[in-house]
Amino acid sequence: MTTSPTRIDAPTRREQILKEAARLFAERGFHGVGVDEIGAAVGISGPGLYRHFPGKDAMLAELLVGISERLLSGGQLRVAEADGDPVVLLGSLIDGHIDFALDDRPLITLHDRELDRLKDEDRKRVRQLQRQYVELWVAVVRELYPDAGESESRTAVHAVFGLLNSTPHLAALGRGPMEDLLRRLAHGAFGALGA
Repeated sequence: MTTSPTRIDAPTRREQILKEAARLFAERGFHGVGVDEIGAAVGISGPGLYRHFPGKDAMLAELLVGISERLLSGGQLRVAEADGDPVVLLGSLIDGHIDFALDDRPLITLHDRELDRLKDEDRKRVRQLQRQYVELWVAVVRELYPDAGESESRTAVHAVFGLLNSTPHLAALGRGPMEDLLRRLAHGAFGALGA
């Protein structure tokens, strides 16, 4: 019996718009990009974007809230799949965040530069989701390194996020070598808690 290869759905027009908006916003800043440019990048007129989004503010909110939701739900899935093994879970969380950092570099830049442009409710939602994501990491670090205090564990988690989220500023080594380097550095940072 032969099986057909799994079909990967093409991105929707909305997803294409968001991807190009993220890239353009990261390159030139939120205010440096017009809807006409985003539309041109996906092959539609600028005004045609309004069928998908009420404006650039809505795109920015969906990008930043969306990535925070995706990181949290991915982290929660990894917790469930680790079946209570903290070593497996930490490795999985690191791998998942490395994938995000390498695949979504424009979103990291966008978050760093444009988070303050979100409406208060959207910014609060992003921060709430981020806190929940951090807590997944802190819980597993505390389990693996029980002698490390709450503050040390939390600091280590934030240090690793800073390291992994620095990828937009690093020269491209190629995906494989970059993943390996980031993985070693992240595990080393957490390993210092047990030293």
